[in-house]
Amino acid sequence: MTSGERNRKTTLRTRLRAARRSAVMPAMAAEVLIAVAAFGVSAGQAVCAYVAAPSEPGSVEMLDALRDRGLRVLLPVVVGSSLDWAAYDGELRPGAFGLHEPVGPLLGAAAVGSAALVLVPALAVDHSGVRLGKGGGYYDRALTLSTGPLVALVRDEEFVPSLPAEPHDVRMDAVLTPGSGLVRLPL
Repeated sequence: MTSGERNRKTTLRTRLRAARRSAVMPAMAAEVLIAVAAFGVSAGQAVCAYVAAPSEPGSVEMLDALRDRGLRVLLPVVVGSSLDWAAYDGELRPGAFGLHEPVGPLLGAAAVGSAALVLVPALAVDHSGVRLGKGGGYYDRALTLSTGPLVALVRDEEFVPSLPAEPHDVRMDAVLTPGSGLVRLPL
């Protein structure tokens, strides 16, 4: 990646974060159930999700909707420079970076590989499946262990034609937005 592309990523992150500060974030509870159905995920199977920060699409209602469908919801827990996973039982506690995390025992980094579907936070996703994250690389490292479909959740205006990509970027299989619903990638 050239320094110009790296600068473009930094500029995009700054612009997207600024736009999110004044935006109302969608709860995404109904939308994630559409993704569950579209990928044939059934009761008893695991879905990796995330606890949305105030500036991210998603909600605790989204997590509860998944649990109400009989799905085992696994949430990330930051451990050092990696993501571990724990089952969500309805209870959360403060964790690293001001994020909330489940209170259950850690299942190991490889637990993401047991998920029938992985819901991924993103600042933006492009038509080829490139995901722009927050820049820490936690998800790119964790998602290399995933075997299930990867679905990024973004606002409608954050689904864009193209983003700069690096070799380590893990491509998304689909994007989920409030207006367009589930869109399989690449287009």
